[in-house]
Amino acid sequence: MTISTDVPVARTGEVRAVAAAPEEDESSATDLVLPLVLVATAGALAGYGYLRRTRRARTRTTPGGAPATSPSAPPLTDLDEQTRALLAEADDWIRTSRAELGFAAARFGEAAVAPFTAAVRDAEAELSAAFRMRRRYDEGVPADEDSRRQVLAGIVGRCQEAGRRLDAEAPAFDQLRALERDAAAALEVAETRFRELAGRTAAAETTLTNLAERYPPAACAPVTGYVEQAKDRLVFATVHLNQARQAADRGDPEHAARDLRAAEGAVAQAAVFVAGVDRLAEALDAAARLVPAALTGAEAALTQVRGLTATEGIPAGELHARVRHADAVLTVVREEVAAGPYDPLDVLRRIVGALTPLDAGRAGVVSAAGALVARTSTDLADGFVDTHRGAVGGPARERLAEARRLLAEDAYVSADTLAREARDLAEQDVRVHGNPVAGAAGHASGIAGAVLGGILLGGGGGGEPGDGDGGVPLSFGGPRTRGRRTVA
Repeated sequence: MTISTDVPVARTGEVRAVAAAPEEDESSATDLVLPLVLVATAGALAGYGYLRRTRRARTRTTPGGAPATSPSAPPLTDLDEQTRALLAEADDWIRTSRAELGFAAARFGEAAVAPFTAAVRDAEAELSAAFRMRRRYDEGVPADEDSRRQVLAGIVGRCQEAGRRLDAEAPAFDQLRALERDAAAALEVAETRFRELAGRTAAAETTLTNLAERYPPAACAPVTGYVEQAKDRLVFATVHLNQARQAADRGDPEHAARDLRAAEGAVAQAAVFVAGVDRLAEALDAAARLVPAALTGAEAALTQVRGLTATEGIPAGELHARVRHADAVLTVVREEVAAGPYDPLDVLRRIVGALTPLDAGRAGVVSAAGALVARTSTDLADGFVDTHRGAVGGPARERLAEARRLLAEDAYVSADTLAREARDLAEQDVRVHGNPVAGAAGHASGIAGAVLGGILLGGGGGGEPGDGDGGVPLSFGGPRTRGRRTVA
C-alpha cells in the first residue's frame, strides 16, 4: 500500500526502512512518515496479539497448567467408564479394610487400631467427595467437555488419595496382626466369631419363618435367600479355617495367613446377611406399630392444608389436586391395613410420599416414619452391595452414596428412592455377572459365593487360596496392598 508521495508504508508484521527525501522536503516528509510508522507498528503488535490469543485458545490449559484437551486424549466416554470402575474399586478397598479391621479390634482393642480406624475414615471421606463429584457430573454439571474432563480427573485424584491413605497404614496394620508370624491367636478370634454366627444364622432362619407368617412376600423380599447365602459363606469359612489351622500346625505361616483372611472375609459377610434379616424384622415390627399414628398424623396435616387457599410456591388449583391425591392414597392405605396382611414399611412409604408434595408432615410422627423407611432401605441396599461387591458396578454404588448423604440431611423421600434404585441396579449387576465359578465343586465349597462377594479375586478351580481356588483373599489396604497380595 502506498500514498502519492511514494514513501513506503510498513505492512503488518514488517517495518521497512524509510528513504530520505530531498532536503527541502525533509520537514514535511518527517511529519508524514512518523505517524505512518506508528500506525504500522501498532498494526504489527495487534496482529501479533491476535496470533497469541488464537494459539492460547487452541492450547488452553487447566488451572493446574496441563493442556485441557490434546489430540491424543481418550474419548470422554472412555474416561467416564474408567472413573466409574475406579469408584467401585475404591469402595471395595474401604469395605475390605473395614471388615479386617473388625477382627483386629476384637483381638487388640479399639485403642490399638485407632490409627487404622482413622485411615479408613479418611478414605471414606475422600470417596464420599468423589461420589458427590460424580453425582454432579451425572446431572450435567459442568457442561463443557474440558471442564468435565477436569471433574473426572478430580474424581480419580480423590479415589487415589483414598487408596494412598489405606496403603500408607497397611504395613503397620500387617505388623500389628502378624498373621504370617503367628496366626494362632487370630484363628481363635475368627473361630469364636464363627461359632457365634452359626447360632445366629439358625435363629435368623426362624425369624424369616415368622416374618413370612405375619407379612406378605413383598415385605420379606429384600432378605429372601439371605439365610442360605449366610450358610454358604459359613461353609467357605469352615473349609478355610480348617486349612488355616492345618497350615499353622505344619509350620506354613504364609498359607495359614491367607486361609485365615479368606475365612474372616466369609464370616464378616455371613454376619451381614444375618444382620440384614434381623434388621428388617425389627424395622417391620417398628413400622407396624407406627402405622396407626402415621395415618392419624397424616390426616391432621391434610386438615391443616385443606384450610389454605394456596401455599408458597403452590397455586390453589395445584394444591387442591395434591390434596385429593393424598386423600385417595390414605383411603387405599386404610383399606389395606384393615384387610391385612400388609407391608408396613411400604404403607409408611406411601403415607410419607403422599404428604411430601404438600410440604406437610415434616415434623412429628410422619417425619419419624420417613426416617424409618429411608434408613431401612439404605441399610438393605448397603448390605446387598457389601455381600455382592464382586459383581456390583459403579452406578449402584453412586446412588447408594447419594442416598446416605440425603439420609444424613433428613431428605428421607429422596434417600429412600435412591437407595431402592441402588438395590435394583446392584441386583441387575449380579444377574448379568452370572456364575463367577463354574462347576458344582465351587458351590459346594462356597468359592462361588466368596468370589461374588469380593472376598477373593476371581480365579477358578480348587486348592489353596491363590492357587486356583477363586483367587487371593483381599485384606486391609488400597491398590498397592491388593497388588502385593495378588503376587504374594
